[in-house]
Formats: sequence, C-alpha cells, structure tokens
Amino acid sequence: MIERATGIILRARPLTETSLIVNWLTAELGRLSTVAKGARRPKSPLRGKLDLFYEADFSFQRSRRSELHTLREVGLRETHAPLRQELGWLQQASYGAALIGQTTERETPLPAIFELMRELLAVIPKRPPQPQTIFAFELKLLDELGLKPDLSKSKLTPGAKLIVEKLALLDWQSLSRLKPSDVQSREIQQFLHGFLIFHLGKIPGGRTAALAS
Repeated sequence: MIERATGIILRARPLTETSLIVNWLTAELGRLSTVAKGARRPKSPLRGKLDLFYEADFSFQRSRRSELHTLREVGLRETHAPLRQELGWLQQASYGAALIGQTTERETPLPAIFELMRELLAVIPKRPPQPQTIFAFELKLLDELGLKPDLSKSKLTPGAKLIVEKLALLDWQSLSRLKPSDVQSREIQQFLHGFLIFHLGKIPGGRTAALAS
C-alpha cells in the first residue's frame, strides 16, 4: 500500500553507494524514515530532491519488518535555499532538527511541532543569527511537549523573566523586536540549559554553535 505525506527532511545520509536514508518530519505521521533507492545515481528521478530541510510531498511504501520504509516519489515544495548562504543559519536549523529528533517519538502525529519547525526554517534567514531565535524555539517546543517552565520558581532576574515570557508567547515577527542585553542573554542561556538537561537528560551538541552564531 502506497501512503502519502508532506514532510521536511531533518536528515539525509548515505546507505549504499547509490541509496540514501531520509528522515522526515511530517504533521500526520510524525518522524518517519525512508530509504531512497538509487537516489544517488545521476539519472535518478529523486536526484536533487532530497537535501537537508527540503519540504516536499512524498509517497512511500510501508515496511512490514522495520521502521525504514521505501520512498517512491517526491515533489518539492520548498528548498529553503537562503539557509545555505550563512553558516549560522544552518547551525540554528540543524539544532532545531536535532532537538525535535531527541524529544519526539517516531511515527506519532506531530502537527504543532511540524508547523513550529516550518516556521523556524522560514524565519531564520530573515535576520542575522541571534540567540533569541533559539531561545524562542526551545520555549515553544517545550510548551508543545508539556514541559513549559514555571518561571515563578526560577531564579531569573525580573528583566530576564519578562523576556522569557515574551519569547514563549509572541509570534516570530514580534520576537524580532526583542533586544535582550548580553547579560540577559547569558542568563536565559544558562537557565534553559539547566532546564533542558534536567528534563531531557542531555542536549544536542549543536546548541553551543547555534547560540554562538
């Protein structure tokens, strides 16, 4: 049986000399892994359609024996090409993908988190890389996971606490107007680092690079 979905590629890596494993984030099916047989061949109909953060409509045949399904067709929607113009943007997008991969179950519907990742990929190249972009993503993701921080129990200073509240609630366009001081940014960074470690056990290694960019 052939199934169809719309997804964002979170990771693509070689399986053989001619094939790829492609990890997708979708709204209805959650995180899904497919094998793209022959995708690395010069004349493959999949060639050029499977790269990091591409959004596409795709079809696949579900495996009965594993979680690695067979990719059939891909129709590109968006390549997010501007991300490749700045290393800092790619680092932020990669960290977002890694954090979603760590905190969500496979093949479980994730409509809100799919939209959150889609929004992140759209907003990143609209401004220079900023730590508050990552802070906002972390807070919004934690909210979707049911892990919203209780700021009343935090040791954040009043100014930093107010910024965290706005980062969690405001839309992406409004967030661009927030200008935390360097001291506040370090305070928020340390607060979220501790919170993520406590609740998740570990943090993807790309966080440092995403914030430094």
